[in-house]
Amino acid sequence: MHPFRFAVRTTGTPTAAAWLARARRVEELGYSTLVVVDHLIRQLAPIPALVAAAAATTTLRLGVHVFDNDLRNPVMLANEIATLDALSGGRLELGIGAGWRRTDYAQTGIPYDAPKVRIDRLVEAIAILKRLFNGDRVDFDGVHYRLRGARLGTPVVQRPHPPLVIGGGGPRILGIAAREADIVSFIPRMSARGRPTIGEATTAATEEKVARVRRAAGDRFDRLELCAFVLHVNVADRSPLGAIGARVEGLASGAIDTPYLLAGTRSSVREQLLRLRERLGISYWTIPASGMEGFAPVVEDLAGR
Repeated sequence: MHPFRFAVRTTGTPTAAAWLARARRVEELGYSTLVVVDHLIRQLAPIPALVAAAAATTTLRLGVHVFDNDLRNPVMLANEIATLDALSGGRLELGIGAGWRRTDYAQTGIPYDAPKVRIDRLVEAIAILKRLFNGDRVDFDGVHYRLRGARLGTPVVQRPHPPLVIGGGGPRILGIAAREADIVSFIPRMSARGRPTIGEATTAATEEKVARVRRAAGDRFDRLELCAFVLHVNVADRSPLGAIGARVEGLASGAIDTPYLLAGTRSSVREQLLRLRERLGISYWTIPASGMEGFAPVVEDLAGR
């Protein structure tokens, strides 16, 4: 069973000083990783933001959960990731996905292809990334990418490559994650309005997804680190109730058993996480930055255990 670790997921456009202070604070509070998302919203661009965070910290790991594969050529991405891995001293986690946010595609003018096409393209990109990180000179003839003599300008520090994070809620993407990733991240499927739906947010539904990953991973399953993309946290002296369930479509606070909302007292959230790790095997928890200070006592209790 993997030890607990926790990441802070951040968005927004803080000043340079505020961003560096945030990175240092995340490290100070005992979180393992600072994670940024990859969307065309009001936020710092992921790669330069993480370069700055790397320079401001010493042990904090850095991640993007996740790069939209369609917005980046895999050869260019591999070179940027290798550089960031080198500049951070080998502290990078590489998250990559097939893309889902329609507004990102509308803003860039990139066609929003059917899920099968986007996932097929992701599979090819992962194969290219791994070969490049291995130091190969890559010729590739696929449906979506055709390369000649591609190679890295800078070798990666972490071998064979920075830990690869792949995740989602659908069966095909979870199968790919089981076979290709080092870290499998679980998140409920989104509704048409971009919100997780009740049936996909339950602990029981997540347990079925973990079982699917176990079957697809085979002998490599025990090496996988399982991660949950937590939507909301609220740790208080008294069990906090209220509107937190509004983040999940149709969910009243406390109405269902879910790993994606962590709310309660310090001791009750700690016990919830212990139970979920025992039941699901999830040891890596990514929480929103809005809750990082209040959640820090739970990190103190469980990180590394």
